[in-house]
Amino acid sequence: MKAISLSLLLLSLASAVYCMPLSTITEQEQDFDYLKKFYNLTEETGPTVRRGIDPVTKKLREMQKFFGLKITGTLDEDTMIMMKKPRCGVPDEKVARFSIFGENLKWQKNDLTYRIENYTPDMTRAQVDDSIEKALQVWAKVTPLRFTRLYSGTADIMISFGRYSHGDYYPFDGPDGTLAHAFAPSSGIGGDAHFDDDENFTYRSTSGYVLFMVAAHEFGHSLGLSHSTDPGALMYPTYSYRNPDTFALPQDDVKGIQSLYGPNPDKDSGSGSDPLPPTTPNSCDSRLVLDAVATLRGEMLFFKDSFFWRNYPQSNQLQQTLINNFWPDAPSSVDAAYESQETDRLYLFKGHQVWAFSAYDLEPGYPKSISSFGFPKTVKKIDAALYDVATRKTLFFVDPNYYLIVICSYDEISKRMEQGYPKNVDEKFSGLTTKVTAAFQYRGFTYIYSGPFMLEYSLRSGHLFRMLGNNYFLPCITN
Repeated sequence: MKAISLSLLLLSLASAVYCMPLSTITEQEQDFDYLKKFYNLTEETGPTVRRGIDPVTKKLREMQKFFGLKITGTLDEDTMIMMKKPRCGVPDEKVARFSIFGENLKWQKNDLTYRIENYTPDMTRAQVDDSIEKALQVWAKVTPLRFTRLYSGTADIMISFGRYSHGDYYPFDGPDGTLAHAFAPSSGIGGDAHFDDDENFTYRSTSGYVLFMVAAHEFGHSLGLSHSTDPGALMYPTYSYRNPDTFALPQDDVKGIQSLYGPNPDKDSGSGSDPLPPTTPNSCDSRLVLDAVATLRGEMLFFKDSFFWRNYPQSNQLQQTLINNFWPDAPSSVDAAYESQETDRLYLFKGHQVWAFSAYDLEPGYPKSISSFGFPKTVKKIDAALYDVATRKTLFFVDPNYYLIVICSYDEISKRMEQGYPKNVDEKFSGLTTKVTAAFQYRGFTYIYSGPFMLEYSLRSGHLFRMLGNNYFLPCITN
């Protein structure tokens, strides 16, 4: 094992630790502990407090700004939920996309070695070896870095599994707490990655923490990356499941690691046939075509790919997150969505299935076939859904033949389709002949999305008032 240098022990702020508050302490202690760990909350006294500036309120605002939450300065439900998510121990001081620990905290060579010192009993040795190798290759594919495995001696990146005190003065805390931590590039312990052996690491299963995902994140720190505010980035502070077989390093992480080491020269001179790195949808993109729009207890939800934005109309504050971070049982992307105020449920549609959620929880018996709404088997998917508050009926937009757009009306009270439907969409909405991609109702007006535009209608008369950009309710937020 490498010697531990004092300078790197002092680099605890730059060590990556997935963690969440322990269940053995009180809720209030958890909240204060979180702010102390990640936002430098101190027990202030003297002039600051006498002037009425509450340090807890100040730190809560900082946290809410970092995560894109509604900035209230109070310990509201969304803030407490965020505090309980598995996350990294690096303080959230930088509100930016990718970031680095420092210009000098990078390897001064491209050929690096790694060694797996021991194994977790949760997985076979072959599965651990494969997970670690593939996690390192995530970074090698986009940089000049090359990794060689050692079976003895000291490697640049020493990888080990341990419990509680494990030799680096940063003890693990048992099940469901810290998942792992890693150290920035340097001599001694620099670059090393440690994994908590009290956690349930898995090869592919979602029933535990996928080792590949945890390791790929940690190795980002081992190479010199800090955290990103991009919720789609691998280096985002909180853990989220991704399928190891289809995972591709997001663009934000590519930019971050290449700012340190440059691009992969082999790929740079290649055919360019590799797919582009996935990017997180940008609310400032005027060409953005939304997958679905819905309301949820006064908020607006805008869905795109595997993400959605939450907009709080009163504060114009946006929060962007992965769909599965909010609803783990939901599909990774959706075709349509709507909130039924009759049932107080949010319905998400994907292909021939529908999911129903009460707040964060999947309702028993779901997902179901969309035939449960009365659709015939010839309808393979729903393009958009619109709940009408006045009539308590839901309009479904369906494009069964890709040239004829029709709508169906579902009575939320009687739980069946209305007679007289389907109808041509332009019978209900004057002049609407293009494909409907999303729809929702707000303050008595109906908004129909078609491509990158939004049409404002009166649902009663079908009269078109105006055409708007799709970011009319989705403000452009830049970091």
